[in-house]
Amino acid sequence: MFGRLIESLDDPEAALGLIAALEEPSLSKRLAAAADAAGRPPAEVMASAVRGFLDTASDDHWLQLVGIMNRAEDPSLAAIRAILEKALPESREVGHARSPA
Repeated sequence: MFGRLIESLDDPEAALGLIAALEEPSLSKRLAAAADAAGRPPAEVMASAVRGFLDTASDDHWLQLVGIMNRAEDPSLAAIRAILEKALPESREVGHARSPA
């Protein structure tokens, strides 16, 4: 199932549907910011981020991902969420809110 989800990232409409299914407004904002910075559509940035993680993840990252998937009601969606949380930079607004004055 996770493999099919990864394959579906080639379809921009499916990728945008996946973004909506994540139901993570802060992650959607981070994706939009990364897409704006790259001058690419959000679906393309998401697909690139997920595939980049899959191609370069360490054994520790894979172990963490498997653990997340094992505990999730929807393992594939949980995996995508975790990958994007790791792969997408936090927005400047979020970073400034945490930094001391």
